[in-house]
Amino acid sequence: MDEFMLQNITPQLNGSSLFLYLVPVLVFTSVGSVLSWRWWKEKEAYKSLQSLPSPPKHWLLGNLPQILAAVKQKKLFRQFFDWSKQLGPMYVIWNGRIPVVILSKPKVIEDTIINGMRDGSLIRSKRLRQAWNDISGPIMIGETTTEWQWRRKAWNPEFSSSSLSKYAGIISQACEQVIETLKQVTPSKEVEVDPLFVELTMRVISSLVLGTPVDRNSPSPEGPSLEVNKMYEAMSVVGYRFLRQAAGEKIWMKYLPTQNSRDYWAAKRYLAEFLTPRVELALQMREHNQPDFSQVSSLFRESMLVRIAAKEPQYERDSLIAEVVELLIAGTDTTAHTLSFAIGELSLNPRVLQQARDIVDKVWQEQGEINLESLKELAYIRAIIKETLRLYSVASGSTSLEAQRDTVIEGKIIPRGTRVSWSMLAAGRDSEVYVNPEEFLPERWLDKNKETISLPMIDFGSGPHRCLGEHLSMLEGTMMLALLLRHFDWELVNGRSSLEQLQQNLLIYPSDRMPVRFQERN
Repeated sequence: MDEFMLQNITPQLNGSSLFLYLVPVLVFTSVGSVLSWRWWKEKEAYKSLQSLPSPPKHWLLGNLPQILAAVKQKKLFRQFFDWSKQLGPMYVIWNGRIPVVILSKPKVIEDTIINGMRDGSLIRSKRLRQAWNDISGPIMIGETTTEWQWRRKAWNPEFSSSSLSKYAGIISQACEQVIETLKQVTPSKEVEVDPLFVELTMRVISSLVLGTPVDRNSPSPEGPSLEVNKMYEAMSVVGYRFLRQAAGEKIWMKYLPTQNSRDYWAAKRYLAEFLTPRVELALQMREHNQPDFSQVSSLFRESMLVRIAAKEPQYERDSLIAEVVELLIAGTDTTAHTLSFAIGELSLNPRVLQQARDIVDKVWQEQGEINLESLKELAYIRAIIKETLRLYSVASGSTSLEAQRDTVIEGKIIPRGTRVSWSMLAAGRDSEVYVNPEEFLPERWLDKNKETISLPMIDFGSGPHRCLGEHLSMLEGTMMLALLLRHFDWELVNGRSSLEQLQQNLLIYPSDRMPVRFQERN
């Protein structure tokens, strides 16, 4: 009996063992086949890109390790710039399996953005939109089509040149505050101008959007007072998280018990605590149809927040908070860092500084101050800002588009799903477009000959998505530079290294914070 049972059971055991052995083999083979098929399909889909130059890459991860390392070192803009110099004006990098075509010819960038977004062949990439919207919620720059259109339509009038003219007094007050701060500094003492300009621009954008006082000592009855250092730290944290996510970090990583995650959630809480009382008050004024609430200041009553809340019912509390965070970030670093780089270049270019000062002095003698009317005579100062942006495009490498269908750029077929980005630092130094590209020559923006009249100025973007705050940035920058030229001489403490040792959080900034020694003019 025992022998009979063993003879019948053994084949069953062998069959079961064989089944258990075959299952993982079949699963592994199936998975391998699917992955191989996907790899082959993607390779065929992006075959047209193989003729483009590309930096050395990992067989699986592509150039993602280099990209993430550059983000960690805060040198992403430099990585794109170096690759552009090595590989030419159009090359491809691989973010894992996804190709990213990088452009560095100014006119090609401009035409690609305008034409691609006009005909719908290019839109903001999904990854980038997710990264923007993860900062605080759905925002204008993170949306497309109708969701973008109603937001843009609501804010456009607020940032037009005509609307901003009524804010000239606020901007002038903030600039004069910087001048008074510098006058109190001992002449031999170093001043880090980048934080000084950050305070200027943050106070201006916060006053315009939220109705907070520009004066450091004035109370803010509608909510917590603006603490520039704390606000800037919070904005830097969420901005750096955006850059990491745009470069490949997963959204869910913010939930991991890491220091980056803890900093991110603390920054979000701080921003919400500062903004929520003001946003809720603006919505109360809309709900009760009482734009003249007696308990609010005139500054708040006339703020963009109150006007937008009143005229755009699609905005509610969370979406308004998210949009204001976007505007505070966009309206602070951009102009502040540009002013720092302009101060640095003027220090190293005495001819340009003297020419600019002569113009400012003449305007001052004629009008007795720098105001909205006198700004019309300061085209050379505006040219200095444009030339600064050409050499130090603070937003270089922080945006991209995605092909919605096969399209053509410079004769190359760009397959559907390819991302398209650009190096603004490389574009600004294109010797075929800008004569003597390494020289600081504001005159190139004023010449009226046919070679220079159409110079591309793409640092504010192109087409309908052009930067909302362009007029504000130019107004603020021109007024601040003019006042500095009128009141001070200065020199860079660290010389040209302040303009060469750069880092990138969300935007490019001088890593040494641009220390300067000021001397008040007689």
